[in-house]
Amino acid sequence: MRSQDIRKHFLEFFKSKNHSIVPSAPMVIKDDPTLMFTNAGMNQFKEFFLGNGTPVNSRVTDTQKCLRVSGKHNDLEEVGKDTYHHTMFEMLGNWSFGDYFKKEAIEWAWELLTEVYKIDKEILYVSVFEGNEEEEIPVDGEALELWKKIVPEDRIIFGNKKDNFWEMGDQGPCGPSSEIHVDLRSEEEKAKIPGRDLVNQDHPLVVEIWNLVFIQFNRKADGSLEKLPAQHVDTGMGFERLCMVLQGVKSNYDTDVFTPLIKEIENITNSTYGKNEETDIAIRVIADHVRAVAFAIADGQLPGSTGAGYVIRRILRRAIRYGFTFLNQKEAFVYKLVDTLSKQMGEAFPELRAQQNLCENVIREEENSFLRTLDQGLILLDQIMQETPDKKVSGKKAFELYDTFGFPIDLTALILGEKGYSLDQKEFEEELQKQKDRSRSASKVTSGDWQEVNAGETEGFVGYDTLEAEVKILRYRKVKSKKEGELYQLVFNKTPFYPEGGGQVGDKGVLESESGEVIYITDTRKENNLIIHLSKDLPQDLSGTFKAVVNAARRARTAANHSATHLLHQALRNVLGTHVEQKGSMVQSDYLRFDFSHFSKVTAEEIQEIEDFVNTRIAHKLPLVENREMTYDEAINDGAIALFGEKYGDKVRAIRFGDSIELCGGTHVGNTADIWHFKLISEGAVASGIRRIEAITSEAAKDYFVSQTEVYSEIKAVLKNPKDPVKAVMNLQDENTELKKQVEALLKDKAKNLKGDIKNEIKEINGVNFLAKKVDLDAGGIKDLSFQLGDETDNLFLIFGTEQNGKALLSCYISKELAAEKDLHAGKIVKELGKFIQGGGGGQPFYATAGGKNPAGINEALQNAEKYIK
Repeated sequence: MRSQDIRKHFLEFFKSKNHSIVPSAPMVIKDDPTLMFTNAGMNQFKEFFLGNGTPVNSRVTDTQKCLRVSGKHNDLEEVGKDTYHHTMFEMLGNWSFGDYFKKEAIEWAWELLTEVYKIDKEILYVSVFEGNEEEEIPVDGEALELWKKIVPEDRIIFGNKKDNFWEMGDQGPCGPSSEIHVDLRSEEEKAKIPGRDLVNQDHPLVVEIWNLVFIQFNRKADGSLEKLPAQHVDTGMGFERLCMVLQGVKSNYDTDVFTPLIKEIENITNSTYGKNEETDIAIRVIADHVRAVAFAIADGQLPGSTGAGYVIRRILRRAIRYGFTFLNQKEAFVYKLVDTLSKQMGEAFPELRAQQNLCENVIREEENSFLRTLDQGLILLDQIMQETPDKKVSGKKAFELYDTFGFPIDLTALILGEKGYSLDQKEFEEELQKQKDRSRSASKVTSGDWQEVNAGETEGFVGYDTLEAEVKILRYRKVKSKKEGELYQLVFNKTPFYPEGGGQVGDKGVLESESGEVIYITDTRKENNLIIHLSKDLPQDLSGTFKAVVNAARRARTAANHSATHLLHQALRNVLGTHVEQKGSMVQSDYLRFDFSHFSKVTAEEIQEIEDFVNTRIAHKLPLVENREMTYDEAINDGAIALFGEKYGDKVRAIRFGDSIELCGGTHVGNTADIWHFKLISEGAVASGIRRIEAITSEAAKDYFVSQTEVYSEIKAVLKNPKDPVKAVMNLQDENTELKKQVEALLKDKAKNLKGDIKNEIKEINGVNFLAKKVDLDAGGIKDLSFQLGDETDNLFLIFGTEQNGKALLSCYISKELAAEKDLHAGKIVKELGKFIQGGGGGQPFYATAGGKNPAGINEALQNAEKYIK
C-alpha cells in the first residue's frame, strides 16, 4: 500500500466515525511560549485540553507534521544511526474533546489496524498503565478490561509511568495511555525471545506504532493530581512506522516515504545505499534532515543563530557535514533534494510546492556558508594541532571551535584521529554541559497553580472597539524566571489589551481599582488561547471590579505601524512583483520591520517607488474596512492575502485599505491618514531570497525629519554655509583624492630613499641575509620596500615593525627559496611574534603580517626575530 493511500485510509476511517478532518498546523509554533515546534499532534489542541477554548467539533482527525530534536529517543546526534527515529515525522491522530473515551478509542484503533489495514493480530502487543503507588495512581483497570475483550492476556503488557503515563509538562492535563506495538521479526527470532520481552527496549523491529492517551487528570504545581471535569482522548500514530509495517519492510527508510529521496541522494553523490554502514547512516541523515528543514522553511522559519532558527540551522548543518565527511560532497547539494520532496509530499502539504523556490534558495545559501565555515575550521584545527605538542587536544579548545565557529565536534574527533591526535572528550562534554546549564537557567520559567478569584468565562479581546473596559480578575498565578524575575499573570473576564501576536507587540497600560489603586500592566501575551496580563504587583482586593486602560498613545503608534505593513506589502507586490510574500514582521510602537521573499537587492529607484506608493495611499485617506466574521474560503475568494505558516480558525478577520486586503488579527488605524507619513530607513538581506525592510511612521517619522534637518544644518555650517552643499562635499572629495595620491607618492619616495640605507644594514647570519628593523612606513610602503629588497637580495629574511595610529604592525618577508630550504613560514613566525604586540596575524610562507594593540612591544618582537635563523 502506497504511503499516500495509507494516509488517506486513516483520515477516511475516522471521518466515517463522525470526525472532522482538520489540516496540519504549522510545524513552527508562534503562539505558545513553551514550545518552538509542534512536537506532537495534540499541540494545536492544547487550548481545548486546558479548558481555554471550545472546539467547533468534539471529534477531529488529522495528520500533523512534527519536529523533535530532543527528549526520549530523539537526540539529534542519534537520528540516522537507527532506522526508525526521525527529526521531522508525521503523526496520524484522532481526538475526542469531552466526547467518547477509552472504549471507542481502543475499539476503533484495533478495527483500523486489523480490519482496514489488515495487520496480523499475532504480531501486535498492547500496553496499559500499571499504576504508581508513590503518587497514588491506580492501575488503568478500565483500559485493561477493554483490551482483555480484544486480545489474549499474554499480549497485554503493564507499562510504568515513564512509558504509559502521558503529561503535557510539569503541570497541566495528563493521564494514562495504552500503546500498541508491532513485532516485525522473523519467526526464528520470535521463537528465541517473545515479543513482549522486547517492547520499549529500543529494538529496531519491535516498535510502538500507536499511543492512545486518556487525559483525565490535571497535574498541579505541587505534583498532586486532580480529576478533570471533562475527559479527552489524544492519539498519535507514527506514519513512517505504519508505512514500514504495511509495506513489509524492516526500516522506515525502506518505505516509499524515503526511497525517492534516497535514490536522488545516490544519484547526486554517486553513492550506493545498503552497501556500507557509514554511507548508509550519512544517506539516512540527509534524507531525514532535508524534510525537517524544508518543512520548517515552508512554514516561515529561516535558519538563524538563535531560538528555533538555530535548531533548523543545526539540523541542516548536520546533513551537510555527513555529506562532506562520508559522501565527499564539497559543494552544496542538499538543496537539490527539495524538488523530489515537493513532488512526493506536495499534494498532502501544498505549502511545500508553494515555497519550493524559497526552500531551495535558503538551503543552498546556508550550505555554501557552512562549507566556508568548514574550510575555516579546518585551518583553525590545524593550528590547534600545531600548538598541541603532547597530541591530546584540549576539550576547551575543541568546544570553542564548536561553539564559536560551528565546527562539528565529531568531525573534529575524526580529523584528530586521522592525524594521530586524541581529544579530551570529557573536558568537551563538561564545557557543553556548562553551556546547556546556562541556557536552561536563563530560559527556565517556574509557574504556580492558577488561583481562581471570580467564577465565569472569559469573553476574550474587546480591544478592537475600545481602549477601556470594566473587568474582573478570573484567575491569577505567580511565575518566576531569571530573565524577568517574579511576575504575576492575570486573566480577566474580558480585555481591551492586545496580546502579542502576528508580529505585533502586546499592549501596556494600567488596571485601576474602585478605591484608586493602580496596577501597571507591563505586557500582554497569549498562551494556549488565554490572554495573560503581566504585572509586578497584585491588587489588594482581587475580587473587585477594575477599569482596564490601554496606553492609548503607544497603541496608536503601533496601529499606525501595523497598517503601514499592509500598505508596504501591497507596494512590494506592485513594484517588485506578485512573487513577493511576507516572511515575517515586527510591529512595535517606534518602528516596523518587514521580511519578504525577493531574489535581489531593492534598488534606490524601487525604494523610492515603494515609499511613494505607500504615502500616496496615506494621502488618499483610505478608511479601514474590517470584517471579523468571514470564513477562510470567503476571505480568500474576496482577494485577501493569507500568510504561510499561520494557523487560521473557522472564522477569520479581513482588513481592507483600498485594494489592500489581508487576513490579520492585529490593531489598525481607522484611516490611513492617521499614519501621517511612511519613511523607509533600511533594506537588506536576511537570507538567500529573503529581504528585510525597516521603516517608521507617525511621530517617529516626524522626529526623523527633524533630526535630519538638524544634521543638514550642521553640515552646512561646517562647510561654511555654501549655496550648494552637495557640490561643496564633492569638491572636498576631489581634494581628498588628490591629497591621497600626493601622500602615496611621497611615501613611495620615502621608501625608495630608505632602501639604500636599509640595504646597508642587512647582515649575514648562517648564510641568511637578515634584518629586523622598525621603520616609519605604512603597511603598503613596507610591503613595497620588502619586495624591492627581495628582488635585489638573495636568501633574505626581513622583519619590519611600525606604529600607525596607535596600533602596532609587524611584517615578515622570506625569500621563497629560503622558505622552502629551511622550512620557514612567514605566517607562523608573525603569529608567534604578534604575541609581543598583543595581537596576531598570518599569511603566506614568504610574506605575512600581524597587527596588535601594543606598539611598546615592537622592539621586543624584533629582538626575538633572529632566533628563527640560528
